[in-house]
Amino acid sequence: MAKHPAPEVLYPDVAARGSLRAALQALADEGGLSVPFTAEDPGALTYAVTESRLPHRKRLLVNSWVHKRRWSVRGEETAQGLALVQGDTDDLAQVARAAHAWHNGAALGDIRAAAPFVRLTGRFEVPDHDPVRLAESEWQHMRTEAGEQDWPAYRALVEAAYAEPALRALYPFTSHWTLRFSATTRPDLTITGPCLLALGPEEYLVSKGFTGADPLARTTTAREAAAAAVRHLPAGLGPVASGAFDEETGRTAPQ
Repeated sequence: MAKHPAPEVLYPDVAARGSLRAALQALADEGGLSVPFTAEDPGALTYAVTESRLPHRKRLLVNSWVHKRRWSVRGEETAQGLALVQGDTDDLAQVARAAHAWHNGAALGDIRAAAPFVRLTGRFEVPDHDPVRLAESEWQHMRTEAGEQDWPAYRALVEAAYAEPALRALYPFTSHWTLRFSATTRPDLTITGPCLLALGPEEYLVSKGFTGADPLARTTTAREAAAAAVRHLPAGLGPVASGAFDEETGRTAPQ
């Protein structure tokens, strides 16, 4: 097993400040940025967080890499704990700028403008946690993610599924790059309908199982695969419902 350098070796400047929290705070203060950094372990050299003023955003987490000098950030929404922004850089001053924008409630695009290393996941913010809007946001993420892959067949499959109103009305997710659907949002998914797989440039599979088990149809185009999936949807599907978990009752929130 490879042995990673000690944090003090990779990050001597951070160690000199006593913690990543302190190093980030110093950079923010020097830049005139109003943003507080915290950490459960005040002497931690490898992580720090900043809270957001927006109630529908979780805190922004900053992590140090263990095998090379680099930092990553991740900012999530509260409804499902999914990333709105993420990215990595070797410039800690840019991390401070990203944290400042996140903390102060800047629009997602403005966070990227302030710190260009930040990558937008495609998800948009849904402050009221409306499940239909969360499904729309997840479709936007799926399309963004597919567009970033060097896999034209998969990208075509996602776009073809999105073009079908019956599939677009469901909540999309993937298992090992198999496109699947749910009648509820995360975290409590209600899996419904068939699975869609891109096997090759002109080979698509519609199946009951996400590994391709129990095949329902094989097609040569993504559009044909999406149309076949629609034909195998159960009847009576309504709008996407909430899959939020109610900690007080220990059950999924009322739909």
